[in-house]
Order: sequence, then structure tokens, then C-alpha cells
Amino acid sequence: MGGDKRMIQYALETLLAPELVKAQAYGLGFDLVGITSPGPMETSPHFDAWIERGFAGEMDYLARGAEKRRDSGLAFSGVSTAIVVGLNYGGREPAGPVARYARGDDYHEVMIQRLNDLHRWLETAIGRPIRGKAYVDTGPILERDLARRAGLGWFGKNTTLVNPRIGSFFFIGVLMVDLEIAADDPFDVDRCGTCTRCLDACPTGAFVESRLLDATKCISYLTIEAKSAIPVDAREKVGDLVYGCDICQDVCPWNVRFAEENRVDAFRARDVATGDARTVARKLLALDDESFRRELKGSPMKRAKKRGLARNAATVLGNVGTEEDIDLLATAAKTSEPMVAEHATWAIDRIRSRAHAR
Repeated sequence: MGGDKRMIQYALETLLAPELVKAQAYGLGFDLVGITSPGPMETSPHFDAWIERGFAGEMDYLARGAEKRRDSGLAFSGVSTAIVVGLNYGGREPAGPVARYARGDDYHEVMIQRLNDLHRWLETAIGRPIRGKAYVDTGPILERDLARRAGLGWFGKNTTLVNPRIGSFFFIGVLMVDLEIAADDPFDVDRCGTCTRCLDACPTGAFVESRLLDATKCISYLTIEAKSAIPVDAREKVGDLVYGCDICQDVCPWNVRFAEENRVDAFRARDVATGDARTVARKLLALDDESFRRELKGSPMKRAKKRGLARNAATVLGNVGTEEDIDLLATAAKTSEPMVAEHATWAIDRIRSRAHAR
């Protein structure tokens, strides 16, 4: 009888081996996997100071859940392990007016489903229920901190997590479980060296210094998170970017050399996000309520809402549009939405000024 118990215990310990957990995660399609222990987060004081300085802009939600953000061990009672994963979304895809991460289906759903599958596999392997919770930008958890602690990469000067094998074009997800699994060593090396290409390339000068981003100046913030008008002095700098910005990642040598093709069907670009800047901007500006719901169902781009996308589209047409776009902009200028109307009017003036100069 005692021998049987020892055999069962040995089997359980074998099943809990980090290598097997990682193998299952890779089998589910993740590109990176690391394991660490939850606890106090090293960058939480910097995060608090960042919010205090106003760099979060309108993103008031970032201040919520401060206690869990400062200590990931408070995710739920009994949590003892964080399984951290990365999923590549295609840094080799051509640059375009829509940031690569947002061109297909919502990554939250793709990642959460796979993390839940991993959770169920753990329960089957152990033979008992396991308390767990998956996070993918869905709670007050500093996933980037946990990823570094789990050995997945270092903090680049543009604040993204950079992995030496695949660069930085990947999503981070975390599965918290009340299960003891041996942790990996943290990634303690800074491999950016003296390079400042990401800082120098930012069109809006959003980096206050290395690894310190003023989000209120970031094009991703201006075109996604901000619900108000894009400041007039920033509109020209938005250039041909309709939704989000990849510039600081595009120029990173680690991405230039190691970024990979997208292999997830769900992340393949939808028609509404396909084409040059003028084409995509015209598509977005022409959306009515019904076509917005149809074309962007399950898309990350819905986050900006219809009015935000119309604002962005008008801004881009103001930068790259032609006189052929004036009728579409004039129609938008007659909308009952004052913010969109103001951006459309600005765009018309810009196009006419360029035409007059020619």
C-alpha cells in the first residue's frame, strides 16, 4: 500500500514538472512560456508615479485595483504560481495604417481561450480541481513584470518586453493557479545597449526618457484610448496611422532581425483593415452604425468606437487625402457628432491648402 502511494506521489510530481507544463502550452500554440511566483511587483512604485504625473491621460481605469497591481499574489486566495505565455502576432507583416495587433480578431479572446484550455489540462493531469484565473490585459496585473520574472525577456527602451528569440511583436498572457510549479530564473540582462532607435523614431516625441512613455503623446493612445479630440498640433504627426502605431517596434534591431510571420488565422487582417492609409481611412469614415457592427464584430478596433475611428480617419485623410476625398469629409462634417465634424472640417482645410499650394 505504501509503495502505491509513493508511486502516485512520484507520478504527480512528474506531471507537475515545468517541462511538461511548458510542452502543453507550446502545444496549444503559444510561442513563449515561463513560470514564476506571484508577489510584490518591482515596477509598481514607478507605475504609481507614472499615473501621478498624468502620463496615463484619460485612462482612469489604470489606477483601479492598485493593491493587486502592487502585489500579484493578491490575485486570489491561495495563488502560488504564474504561468506566463507569449503569442506572436506577426512582426513580419508589412507596416500599415492599422497596428499589426489589431488587424484581425480580438487577441483577448484568442489568448483567454488557450489559457483556459491550459487550466483544464492541468486539472486533468493532476486529477483534481485547481483554482485559476487567466489575465490578458483584463485585470490589475502587471503582466510585463511577471513575464520578465518568468525569463521571457527584458524591458526595452520603448517599454515593450523584448524577447531575444522573437523580438517584441507578441501578446503576453498569465494563468494564475493555486499549484506549486518550479519557477524559472528571471531575465536579468538588458540587451538594448546604447541603441536609441525606438526613442529617436517616435513621431510625437512621446518618450520622456528611456523606458518612460508619456502616453498622452503616443499615437496609439491618441487613436485608441483618448475619447476626446486629437490635439491640433499632434494631427500632422499622426501621419497615415489610422489605429495604433508600430514605429518604435519596427525600428528595433531585435524585431528587424528576429520578428516572425503571423501563424494564427484569427489574427489575419480583415478587409476593413487592409489597404493603404487613404483606402482604410475612407472605409472607416464611410461606416454607418450597421456596417460598423458587422465589419468590426470581434475586432480590437471596436475599442475606439465608431466616433473615434471616424475622428482618426478624418485626421489621416487630412494628412494624405486628395480633393477626391472632400465630398466624403463634407458628409462627415455634417454629422451630429461635433468632434468628428471638427476633424473632418480640419481635414478639408488641409487638403485644400495642399491643392492651393500646388
